Amino acid sequence: MSTKNVDVAPVHVYIDIMIKPEQSRAARAWLDWSQGDLATKANVSLSTVRDFEKGRRTPIANNLDAIERVFETALIHFEFFEDGQAKGISCRASDQQKLDFS
Repeated sequence: MSTKNVDVAPVHVYIDIMIKPEQSRAARAWLDWSQGDLATKANVSLSTVRDFEKGRRTPIANNLDAIERVFETALIHFEFFEDGQAKGISCRASDQQKLDFS
């Protein structure tokens, strides 16, 4: 019996990066939105937003995607460290651009 060395392709690790509760709270504060405003704009229930931001539960994927899309439409960008931990938020608009989030 003989052995053979085989080149193996590097393993790519996928880190599931999703908006974190603290980022949602920060984005809402930046936009001056209530939890109700976010729920209405994302077409999710108020309890979904409340429970998510309190860390009680993670919304189902389509609700979490809807929340994230609403923020991205308002030019909020979510920043993460390489390990997927929340780093912060930023606004993608220039300083000269007036944003209307109503």
